[in-house]
Amino acid sequence: MLEQALHMLKQVYGYDRFRKGQEEIIGGLMEGKDTLAILPTGGGKSVCYQIPAMLLPGTTIVVSPLISLMKDQVDTLGRLGVSAAYLNSSLDAAAYREVVRQTVQGAYKLLYVAPERLDGTMFESLTSQLHIPLIAIDEAHCVSQWGHDFRPSYRQLAGWIGRLEKRPPVAAFTATATPEVSSDIAAMLGLRSPNIFVTGFARTNLALTVVTGTDKRKYLREYVRQRPDQSGIVYTATRKEAEEVCADLTKLGVAAGKYHGGLSDTERAEAQERFRFDEIRVMVATNAFGMGIDKPNVRYVVHWQMPGDVESYYQEAGRAGRDGEESECVLLFEPQDVQVQRFLIERSTADPERRAVQLGKLYTMMHYSRTEKCLLQFIVGYFGEADVPTCGKCSSCLDQSEKIDLTEEARKALSCVGRMKGRFGVSMAAKVLKGSREKRLLDFGLDRLTTYGLLRNWAEKDISDWLYWLVAEGYMRISDGEYPTVSLTTEALPVLEGKVTVLRRRSTAVRRRSEGAAAGAENAPLFEALREWRRETAAREHVPPFMLFFDATLKEIADRQPVTTEQLLAIKGVGAAKAAKYGLDVIRIVRSLESGARPEAAADSIGEGAGGRTGSPEAGRAASGSAGSGERRTADAYPEAAALLAETAHLATHAQTLALFRHGLTLPQIAGLRGMSRVTIENHLLRCADEGEEVEWNAFIPGEHEALIVETIRRVGAQRLKPIKDELPEEIDYFAIKAVMAKHRLGSAG
Repeated sequence: MLEQALHMLKQVYGYDRFRKGQEEIIGGLMEGKDTLAILPTGGGKSVCYQIPAMLLPGTTIVVSPLISLMKDQVDTLGRLGVSAAYLNSSLDAAAYREVVRQTVQGAYKLLYVAPERLDGTMFESLTSQLHIPLIAIDEAHCVSQWGHDFRPSYRQLAGWIGRLEKRPPVAAFTATATPEVSSDIAAMLGLRSPNIFVTGFARTNLALTVVTGTDKRKYLREYVRQRPDQSGIVYTATRKEAEEVCADLTKLGVAAGKYHGGLSDTERAEAQERFRFDEIRVMVATNAFGMGIDKPNVRYVVHWQMPGDVESYYQEAGRAGRDGEESECVLLFEPQDVQVQRFLIERSTADPERRAVQLGKLYTMMHYSRTEKCLLQFIVGYFGEADVPTCGKCSSCLDQSEKIDLTEEARKALSCVGRMKGRFGVSMAAKVLKGSREKRLLDFGLDRLTTYGLLRNWAEKDISDWLYWLVAEGYMRISDGEYPTVSLTTEALPVLEGKVTVLRRRSTAVRRRSEGAAAGAENAPLFEALREWRRETAAREHVPPFMLFFDATLKEIADRQPVTTEQLLAIKGVGAAKAAKYGLDVIRIVRSLESGARPEAAADSIGEGAGGRTGSPEAGRAASGSAGSGERRTADAYPEAAALLAETAHLATHAQTLALFRHGLTLPQIAGLRGMSRVTIENHLLRCADEGEEVEWNAFIPGEHEALIVETIRRVGAQRLKPIKDELPEEIDYFAIKAVMAKHRLGSAG
């Protein structure tokens, strides 16, 4: 029998030998054994049931969930000279009856069927007239409520199989199943003492990468530009994003297509065919695209944001390199991706148990996006496979950045979570460590914990990121369910006892917030020189400083110290226009500091650079509206001013502004008290919001105009403020517009 199978493999498919596991799976099916086979994407699942179907008498029934998957399989078999057909909703009544008639006459060796068709009267009549030697169930994880793609229609399979007059062997195939899902598949399908084959989940030809904190649009443009002859897929979470990303690539001259549920069947079919035949180089799609698309030369898969679970991610990423050649899988991760996926989960199912399962999977996917461990090891470990060596090619393995000791910070965080006794989530733990005065925290008495405020110098957003990192590294766990709580694992005890050191790569480490230090101590002079240049240049151009560069951009410049235009363009927040206008000035400052010049000299020696001659510090202060001597009058007018300043002096400068605002001072009062311009104080609040702090934006937004401002921003775009301002009533100022942007997360002007 094995010789016949090998002969068929060579004759039909053109291969001389089976892939790992195929021979054993085929041998078991030919002996009549029920089978559960878990093979990675590209591992040759279809061959495992197609060869037995060709060798056994009768017609094998293949249950498949997607029309596109059936069509691809049947078309491929037809080109190989194997007779096959499908029954699904794409056929009209006449075509359906014709396939049934030809099947009864023995015209097909394989008949692909949608699970919804199994209970139909016509199909029941058909099966009573057939000799069925084998039933193959593709994408078998769809039967499990613990799986990532549960389909209720799959639950009827066991009943249908049980009603057959003569039950044939049943084979279930999937690429992604945890041990829990595997057991559920076998139980739900009623498999009888099945042979179980797991050939391994490691796709060693894939280079996995997680990218965070980058301009995604700029990154993707450059990524695709560097691969002009390669075929790739870009997955987005929503139809709108698929449209926008496709349009952006098309403008660059890239042969890109789109695929999502909002297109007609004809449009999707056309896009799919053009991609398969390399007329489209890049397909931008939602997860509606891909199952059954057997395109071997996809060299890369880019996820525009984090998917909802590891199974979906690995299945979609696995569409790269199906031919075994080296390929890349890039995940562009941002923390807000988690909220997008939560929304999609909550909208997609009303079943609380199912929703809890999906939310648990979402948190595991989030841990993958944050871990510093080998990404391949993380994935295969999730599927229950151990003892897999590090891949040596993922972004974690290739990251050679310095590791810093954060053991003390880890002990503070772990101690706090331990004292909260698993009753609260990450968000509340972060608030406790921050020293928040939020009412709910106080109501629970959490301000009385000894760990309250231990990380008060950090931004709350950074504390949350730190806690999630500790979860990803296994020191803590997040519970399943709609309201997940965080608790310690056994790995935390050695850290708390001082027996284990916690190291984190500097490239991903939490930024420590010290007294007014906006950048690392080693780069503070350069950062301050850049800020001084920005302030003077902005004053000369009569624009707020952040219109030139955000603080985050200046920090990255200070950290990475670019000395060429190309290096500067790699910094987040530096586009071509800004590089052309300000690049020479910035590079001169970097080079001056690099050569050991004083910061003041670096800023003052710019001269007639790309940005022109900068004004004097005195002129800059006058133009920016500093309070000057008015500072003393303001302090005299507020007896509590000295106490408030002293109380908040330990905070970073922008955090101090937020603290004063929360104490009830107005922005003009804060500006006068601190000797700064109102624009600077406004920018402090914007930065705090960007770092995840809560800001009461309604204090600056005219309620009667809020809806109009939102509509105008969406219509005009958030790239520049002036076009928005021109469209609005004169009494609406720029900060009201920026406050609406921050409140509704509509992007920011630059």
